Amino acid sequence: MNKIAVFPGSFDPITLGHVDIVRRAAKIFDEVIVAVGVNSQKKYLYSLDHRLDMLEAVFSSDDKVSVDHFKGLTVNYCKEKAAHFLLRGIRSSGDFDYEKTISQLNHVIGDELETVFLITRPEYSFISSTIVREIIKGKGDVSAFVPAEVNSMLNI
Repeated sequence: MNKIAVFPGSFDPITLGHVDIVRRAAKIFDEVIVAVGVNSQKKYLYSLDHRLDMLEAVFSSDDKVSVDHFKGLTVNYCKEKAAHFLLRGIRSSGDFDYEKTISQLNHVIGDELETVFLITRPEYSFISSTIVREIIKGKGDVSAFVPAEVNSMLNI
């Protein structure tokens, strides 16, 4: 049985912190699926197709990483993909408290779904997609926070 992990998120846009978590996880799991969750209630800066294009550009040379998207509950998507692991990055104690609660809920409704937390490296701990979006909206330079492949795609 392959060890498949799903790393869900909006990735609006993907940051260097996200990339670090995925590449570290690829050393642990047989496959890591970076999955964009689609929420019709949420307003995104970039379209789903554009976010998928950015993810594909970043992970195109990573054999153990694939990119996908889903609607609905993450646990249902994990079942569909035969993934028994949910990957989450933790930047702070606030992240941990929130993710712990979600993890416990997912364990109840997601048959045998285990959440694996990777602690963000210190150099990425202050980076979030929310902050990056605000810098982009203010026409600032985000090149220190996003992969080079993504930086060149942000003004599209």
